[in-house]
Amino acid sequence: MENVTTAVRPLSGAQWTISADGHEAVVVEVGGGLRAYRAKGVDYVDAYGEDELPAGAAGQILAPWPNRIRDGRYTFGGRSLQLPLTEPERHTALHGLVNWLPWRLVSQRSDSLVIRCEMPAQLGYPWPLEFQAEWRVGADGLRAEHQVTNVGREPCPFGFSVHPYLQLPGVAVDDLLLRVPGRSRLLLDGRLLPIGAVKVAGGEYDFTTPRRIGPAVLDVAFGDLDPDQVDENGSSVTLVSPDSSASVSIWADPSFGWWQVFTGDTLSGERHRRSVAVEPMTCPPDAFRSGKDVIVLEPGQTWRAVWGIRPGA
Repeated sequence: MENVTTAVRPLSGAQWTISADGHEAVVVEVGGGLRAYRAKGVDYVDAYGEDELPAGAAGQILAPWPNRIRDGRYTFGGRSLQLPLTEPERHTALHGLVNWLPWRLVSQRSDSLVIRCEMPAQLGYPWPLEFQAEWRVGADGLRAEHQVTNVGREPCPFGFSVHPYLQLPGVAVDDLLLRVPGRSRLLLDGRLLPIGAVKVAGGEYDFTTPRRIGPAVLDVAFGDLDPDQVDENGSSVTLVSPDSSASVSIWADPSFGWWQVFTGDTLSGERHRRSVAVEPMTCPPDAFRSGKDVIVLEPGQTWRAVWGIRPGA
């Protein structure tokens, strides 16, 4: 019998590192997400080890839907569909289908790389999609450009998000100043599913101007973006140190009309409330059921969008 030798591989698969102008990022094969990002030696993304699973969806790409779908059930094109319940404790389908699939390297340069993933049709989502991501670093920070093509024969519903955890080293979450352009937030039930929306003006969730997070427990979807904080390039969310000596922003183009902010309170161990997940989303939670801001991809249609992370002074 022929001996077969199988090399031991990191849990996150192949590791692809890009660097330029003092900026460095690590993208991984499993899920195609961002494992680490630093600039001039400062880690602005709360990284995880190459042989760790990304706790709390750290750095993952969330598609073809972000966040939760109630009971994993929805209707599209006259069909009733049932997704696997990937968050059984809340009886929901959480964060899409590509975050654990293998991505393959298409090309790589010192400062950029292109990766691709082919997602087959499956029970609950019977439409094949092709994903491609270009990751790039440079003097202006990290930039990611995504394109998703419906390679099937029928229209399909689609939503997209990413899930980086941001931090300013040495600054506790409570002490960070947070600015979010959302003028409304979703109200949630005990399963963290939306049941309505309210304006944030003047209340405890009003972060339209920078404000200390303090003891606030956030796992909130913000929408109705302030037009004064949106331009042709899109919008952004910023974290600032108490003395304003350091900051980090995550920006996203106009495809993203929602921002989810999560202070990590349900994470265990050292990751508990250690950093802030800031997620640009194209649609709100449970969008496949509500229809709110769901993108419909026609056969052969390609959707494109760009986002990035920019360190401040």
